[in-house]
Amino acid sequence: MSPLTRAEWETAFGRLAAASLSGQIREAPTPENLESLRVRLLGRKGELTELLKGLKDLSLEDRRELGPRAQGLKAELESLLSGRRSQLEAAEDVTALEKSAVDLTLPPAAAPRGRLHPITQTVNEMTRILSLMGFSWAEGPHVETQRYNFEALNIPEHHAARDLQDTFYLQDVPLLLRTHTSPVQIRTMETAAPPLRVICPGRVFRHEAVDAAHSAVFHQIEGLAVDQGISFADLKGTIQTFLQGLFGSATKTRFRPSYFPFTEPSAEVDVRCLICGGSGCPACKRSGWIEIMGAGMVHPNVFRSVNYDPEKWSGFAFGMGVERIAILRLGVPDMRLFFANDLRFLRQFDESIV
Repeated sequence: MSPLTRAEWETAFGRLAAASLSGQIREAPTPENLESLRVRLLGRKGELTELLKGLKDLSLEDRRELGPRAQGLKAELESLLSGRRSQLEAAEDVTALEKSAVDLTLPPAAAPRGRLHPITQTVNEMTRILSLMGFSWAEGPHVETQRYNFEALNIPEHHAARDLQDTFYLQDVPLLLRTHTSPVQIRTMETAAPPLRVICPGRVFRHEAVDAAHSAVFHQIEGLAVDQGISFADLKGTIQTFLQGLFGSATKTRFRPSYFPFTEPSAEVDVRCLICGGSGCPACKRSGWIEIMGAGMVHPNVFRSVNYDPEKWSGFAFGMGVERIAILRLGVPDMRLFFANDLRFLRQFDESIV
């Protein structure tokens, strides 16, 4: 291509400006047509690009005058192209949405929310009542030594009560999975001076066959109170108040003599059947009563194991299974339902986490 004179350059520039601004860009029907226009005008060999290259053949004075005009036209064309591209893309989006089955005006679906497990709900309610009665929360490890799980609780080696615990022992080490949360009471008394009131919620482990009323892994809450002058009457009053707070003011209780190595005297605590009201039903085995917990006055040997003077201090302890309480409160017929992770079951006791 031979060099252009100024007159030829201005003539070509005028035709390009007139053609480019005549509405071709504003009326480009598709993004593909618009891209063809951009390449024809501003591509590496586009019409305006060639004109800009042709400036080098003109005089310095002509370049100073015509260069800004060419750059101005380039900026205007780029603006027109960008604006039309946005219009076409927006129109494509609208068309796609119209063809889609999604209605963007509908409110969003509610996101699934976490909820408290019924066992957790039961633990929270039990600890809430006991905390109002002055008990504080204490925790301990799941893996215990024989001292904390047995010996400090007046269950020495070869004691018959060890056979009743169905213990999981760890291989090759003198450790075990705790069979109750009573070791937490021992650990608390070792580190705190009396008087004290603690509750010990937590998971426990026993080698038991799993059925509707038993599990190898379950939860307990145990309570301990130590002070001067504590009597069995204090124990009865505490338990009666706790169970009435849990099951209602009409709850009736009874204490039956029993045996536990770590308490003396010891008792089993029953509540009047919450289902039949005491008239007798399959749930209470026609007796009108349901066993709910074990309790008693702390044995002097337990105090001696933690260096408490049994002549100065007295106390009571009680313990219950959380699953049994949950079964009675919620009317669940089978303990295994709590661990099946069936959302249809769990949603019946919905307590959403805020």
